[in-house]
Amino acid sequence: MKKLFISIVLLLGLSMNVSAQELPPHPSKKELVNHKRQELDKRYNAEKKAILNHPLATKKMKRDQLRALNEKYQSQKRLLKKL
Repeated sequence: MKKLFISIVLLLGLSMNVSAQELPPHPSKKELVNHKRQELDKRYNAEKKAILNHPLATKKMKRDQLRALNEKYQSQKRLLKKL
């Protein structure tokens, strides 16, 4: 009986502790857009670095790939601005 009482008290105490914790506030739309922009910039820089450091690609291939990457990057930036 004593063990049952202790178990119930512990269970109630833990459940009250969990329910008392506050949820973090949701990020604002501006914060979400800024986060997405930072991720996009990181990905762009990593891809650009990979293209420029590729050992087998010729200058023309690199130029064409960079042009395509820049177009893709600009279109994604425009989409982020629309949000």
